[in-house]
Amino acid sequence: MIDKRLMRLPGMRAVMMMLAGLTLVQAFVILGQGHFLALGIVHSWHLKTLAGLWPLIGWFAAAYALRQGLTWLKNRLAGHFAAKTAGQLQEELMAHLFALGPRAVADAGTGNVVTMALDGIPETQNYIELILIKILNMMIIPVVLLVYIWVQHPVAGIALLLMFPVIILFMIILGYAARDKSETQYAGFQQMSNHFIDSLRGLKTLQLMGISRQYADNVYQVSESYRKQTMGVLKIAMLSSFAMDFFATLSIAVIAVFMGVDLLAGKLALYPAMVALILAPEYFMPIREFGSDYHATLNGKNALTAILAVLAAPLPTQTDALKTLPAWTSASTVSAQDLSFQYPGKRAGVTNATFRFQGFEKVAIIGASGAGKSTLLNLLGGFLQPNIAAADAAANATVALGAETSGKANATPFAINGQPLPHLAQENWQAHLSYIPQQPYIFADSIAANIRFYRPDADDEAVQQAAEAAGILAWIQTLPTGFATCIGEGGRGISGGQAQRIALARTLLDTDRSIWLFDEPTAHLDIETEAALKETMVPLFAGHLVIFATHRLHWLNQMDRVLVMQAGQVVAQGRPADLAQTSEAYRQLVHEMRGDFDAMAEK
Repeated sequence: MIDKRLMRLPGMRAVMMMLAGLTLVQAFVILGQGHFLALGIVHSWHLKTLAGLWPLIGWFAAAYALRQGLTWLKNRLAGHFAAKTAGQLQEELMAHLFALGPRAVADAGTGNVVTMALDGIPETQNYIELILIKILNMMIIPVVLLVYIWVQHPVAGIALLLMFPVIILFMIILGYAARDKSETQYAGFQQMSNHFIDSLRGLKTLQLMGISRQYADNVYQVSESYRKQTMGVLKIAMLSSFAMDFFATLSIAVIAVFMGVDLLAGKLALYPAMVALILAPEYFMPIREFGSDYHATLNGKNALTAILAVLAAPLPTQTDALKTLPAWTSASTVSAQDLSFQYPGKRAGVTNATFRFQGFEKVAIIGASGAGKSTLLNLLGGFLQPNIAAADAAANATVALGAETSGKANATPFAINGQPLPHLAQENWQAHLSYIPQQPYIFADSIAANIRFYRPDADDEAVQQAAEAAGILAWIQTLPTGFATCIGEGGRGISGGQAQRIALARTLLDTDRSIWLFDEPTAHLDIETEAALKETMVPLFAGHLVIFATHRLHWLNQMDRVLVMQAGQVVAQGRPADLAQTSEAYRQLVHEMRGDFDAMAEK
């Protein structure tokens, strides 16, 4: 029921020792509270003076106040530790996801990762906070109370001792059932999150294709399935609470009957009977609280499991193999020899690709959907690592995020300026990269903050110059608050073309980044917006190595070289005009893509 990996968290053992000490003190305080209450009842029963009762009431009140103070202190200590640990986990999770790259997010699903990083962290915090206190209460308090009750009334002690394992057994059985239901529910929540994010992203496409209502039914089915899973968890939780309350109440009733008979027969003094009856509910209270809170923390446990699974994913090694990379010049080169990458499930990625880029070339990567364009671009960006079969490079194969080695892949498929490299997840290489995807990430902040993405310390003049070069300065100046205008998460409140221009401006702001990777940046724009954006972008390509994955033919006339991909293989490469004369694969692909050809092809 308890995730053993909790003990590996930094500071966990020290906090548990402090909480265990406080809980032990609290157990004796509870014992004192019951003792003085029983003495007060016995004192009143024997009709003794009120003056003798006041000290007992005072000691009872002091024990009660001390108990509440210890509870507050334990909650504060556990809460502070849980909040600190959850914050550290969130930072580690985000840093790990950043190091793993976009492939990790794609594998897990965007909705799942967002849920894990946002909702999962508070649930994990709640789980750590509650489980620390409840498990120690259950381990320490009943033992102290049982020993004292046993001394006062052995029959009551035996009854309590025998009933405790029965409750534990039922809690374990129902706990396993609740765990299985909760895991199914959490998986359903992840699926629903991914469906929701996917539906939001593709809403416009679904509407254009006329299948938005059909997809709405799909979303309804997923949410309905999650509702049923949630109700299943609640049923188990209610049954578990009922079982524990029933057996605890039954035990106390049995004890009361035996002691009542002994009291009537004169075999038992009033104090042992009263103190046993008072402390019996306290004896069962920790396990009842643990059982009820266990169900409340199942989502937190599942979230922690998911977070730790991501943190356990191996990071790229040898990220400093490229010791230095000066400014990119016309003589600089990046090349690949027998580059291969294969996704899990034997799905093709890139197979034995060989190419060489030099200086400030403009290179287009074209191919049908699924041909491997984005995979090749991710390999060039270092977001994926190639398959490596060489024994001395086995460590690098583990960082392929689930990819499997197959065949005899080149152990150092990449080379920069002639230096062999196992992959391009190199800090010095990526410091020269700017990456603009189909839908650039625009976060909820001002336009100026979004443009400063790569250079947070850039001054206002540099931001304005970048915006002017990207062709959005005139638009920004029409806004009431100019660069201070806030935009929504994901670019809400601005058009797709404006989002792309902001991404372009942030790229231009960092002049040290002279290698640009474009993954179909105009794929979701209408033709007029794309034409305007193209007129802005093309002049800015000068002085940069531009690698441009696209399926729009009109971009080819601005390219020095074209790589044609089919089923993960580079089947042709060369100048567009030469390929039109010599490559059947190029001509066939152009014929298939002719539907995207328009008046801009002549620009």
